[in-house]
Amino acid sequence: MQSEIVIVGGGAGGLELACKLGRRLGPSKVALVDSRLYHIWKPSLHEVAAGTLDIHQEGLSYQMLGHDNGFTFTLGPMTGLDSTSKRITVGPVSGGGEEVLPERHIGYGALVLAVGSTSNYFGVPGAREHTISLNATEDAERFRLKLLRLLASADEHLEEGQKSGLDVVIIGGGATGVELAAELREASGVYAVYGFSHLQARRDVHITLLEGAPRILAPLPERVSNAALRLLNKRAIQVVTDCRVTSIEKDKVHDGKGNTYPADLCVWAAGIRAPEFLGTLGLPTNRGGQVEVDEHLRVKGVPDVYALGDCAACVDGNGKPVPPRAQAAHQQADYLRTTFVRRAQGKAAQEAPYRYRDYGSLVSLGHTTTVGSLMGALRGASWFVEGFVARMMYLSLHLLHHQAVLGSVRTAVLAVARFLIRRTTPLVKLH
Repeated sequence: MQSEIVIVGGGAGGLELACKLGRRLGPSKVALVDSRLYHIWKPSLHEVAAGTLDIHQEGLSYQMLGHDNGFTFTLGPMTGLDSTSKRITVGPVSGGGEEVLPERHIGYGALVLAVGSTSNYFGVPGAREHTISLNATEDAERFRLKLLRLLASADEHLEEGQKSGLDVVIIGGGATGVELAAELREASGVYAVYGFSHLQARRDVHITLLEGAPRILAPLPERVSNAALRLLNKRAIQVVTDCRVTSIEKDKVHDGKGNTYPADLCVWAAGIRAPEFLGTLGLPTNRGGQVEVDEHLRVKGVPDVYALGDCAACVDGNGKPVPPRAQAAHQQADYLRTTFVRRAQGKAAQEAPYRYRDYGSLVSLGHTTTVGSLMGALRGASWFVEGFVARMMYLSLHLLHHQAVLGSVRTAVLAVARFLIRRTTPLVKLH
């Protein structure tokens, strides 16, 4: 199998690039490779984990997207790269104990790595074994199902007159940890309404957020951090800062000050690194496992191989690392789209290097509240936003992503459909 442009990874950046190039160049030119059959916008995984978003309604089939946007889709994990022969190896796919698809090889004219990131456990004992990280849909579903079991067990014990409850510990006070804490508090109240009648969310569901830095949301302006802290405290979520986790057991978390936090459910959201398999491909990588790229997103020293998003070690115009955010992947996808369109037209590569532009950050604190900062055109200028307006802007980010892969008309129809579905189905997923 051969394709002019092969994109590995169907996350926000990789999928947007495949859709935009496919619509322009056609399926004979563009191929997407991913180990999963469907796409979900990663910033919404905390909603899947809490049960407030149904993955079976949210997921978008890669095969459907390929048909509609003019690219071919290959299912399977990338397991090897021969940069001399310009081909990749896609590993076999199994199901039900049988091999469904064999190992395959795909030749390329240009290769784009967009495989995202995974958790960085920083060597903390027990972190890998006893925590759940929200890296993929299966992680979020595993968390949700375990949450349901624990809520049912706690409710049964309370009905029998026993003292019971549920302790959830979230390690990491970045956007993922803060959003999950807020979403869980909102969802726990809804679950109590749908059958867990003996549970009182604030009394019986204890949520603790542990952060190693002096404040949560440390990369964002202090005003945003303070607003988020105020709202979390208002919802009876315990926030502990300057907390360095030293070890994790099956039912408890220990920190460097000798404190112990009971944990029936523990989530690791304290750091990310690039997938480990990138280090086996013979490409230059940094300490975090990211592939090193130049200012044009080309992998250093390897012809016709590019990388974007969380897996790429890219620096901005000031020599600072580009942050692992969806907006960075979106910008890089647009940059490479221009690069490959020019290449297909026989034009010289664009001279202007990639430059990251920070448009600010928004953090969801449930289905009614969002806080964040917006960056202005003036250097260093930013505006604090909170409440309904910020919430509408947060929702628009998801819609803009869908617009890039589905088009304006289908995105509008999908938005209306979701609005109606939310009013005809339970507010949380109960099965």
